Amino acid sequence: MSDPIKVFGNVGSPYTQKILSFLRYKNIPYTVSWGDVVQNLSFLDIQPPKPVLLPTIVLKDKNGSDICKTDTTPIIRYLEDIYKDKSVIPNSSVLRFLNYLLEDFADEWTTKYMFHYRWYFNEDAENAKKMLVLQHKIDIDDESMNQFSDVIADRQINRLWVVGSNNDTANLIDQSYKRYLLLMENHLKHLPFMFGQRPSSSDFGLYGQLTQLVGFDPTPRNIAYKNSPRTVSWVNIMSDLSGLHDSGGIGEFFGVKGNKSDNKSKLNYFDDNDYGWIDIDNIPDSLIQIFNEVGKVYIPCLIANAKAYENGDEVWETNIDGSIWKQKTFPYQVKCLNWIKDEFNKLSANDKKTTLDLIGGSGCEDILD
Repeated sequence: MSDPIKVFGNVGSPYTQKILSFLRYKNIPYTVSWGDVVQNLSFLDIQPPKPVLLPTIVLKDKNGSDICKTDTTPIIRYLEDIYKDKSVIPNSSVLRFLNYLLEDFADEWTTKYMFHYRWYFNEDAENAKKMLVLQHKIDIDDESMNQFSDVIADRQINRLWVVGSNNDTANLIDQSYKRYLLLMENHLKHLPFMFGQRPSSSDFGLYGQLTQLVGFDPTPRNIAYKNSPRTVSWVNIMSDLSGLHDSGGIGEFFGVKGNKSDNKSKLNYFDDNDYGWIDIDNIPDSLIQIFNEVGKVYIPCLIANAKAYENGDEVWETNIDGSIWKQKTFPYQVKCLNWIKDEFNKLSANDKKTTLDLIGGSGCEDILD
């Protein structure tokens, strides 16, 4: 596939940042167009997908025709089949499932942190409504900027309840975010990525949301800088892993000398897809603790949402970590739950047992049958 992949997205979109970082790591040629997706596609006479999501990517099919794709998790797996080097999918079936579950947590739960902090607090909303307009058109006049900013803010603030952000759940979201940062801080003391020395698709999912929490919105940024300097640094590193190899890090400044004449032959850029993943017999407790948070906050949401959808309820509520959580029913998250179950059911009986032995008691097992 010689033509660069065309990416249409927004700087303030965590899912756009997820895909761009993935493409850079895989050394996949791409171009990116910021701004209104539908308008940018119209310039190229490309019919927009339904629904239009951020990001939308355009690539050529086998016949040379343009095809549009949205939804980052299947996009990554589609591109993995084409660009096989430097895979972001672990080679172990158990790790592959855990990676899928963690990526879903990143995309569907940690995005609640992002949306809550961006629009719940006045300082963050004032920042976001202007930045999101300016990232579409930097040279817009002030009157138009203020007008469009207010429209964006009104629309997004009125949607807070849809994702579960309100006065009753604000403390729960805040506490979960702070726990998550501490869990990341602890894990990054042991490994540079979630599943070893190389990034997985879940790393890119977590990174995408954190680009906004650490780099865009004032309140969660301040929390992150105070509570998890490793996470902040990790986000900066994750932005471009195009030259990642297994011998990077500290050098002579820190008192570590290397044999420069022999270094080049030793460098491993993770082209070998079996290299750099943790062994399932040596999964650190720091990773298991992250899955405990998944089971504590995200799994109850998936279960309650699925029940509400089955019963035809437009709104549902459940107890999460001792607090009432209430939000609109999402058909898409019913699909997420079913996809997780599908991934689990691809495992052999022995691998299922190994998985449940690892994360049993976290709450994640409540959806694995």
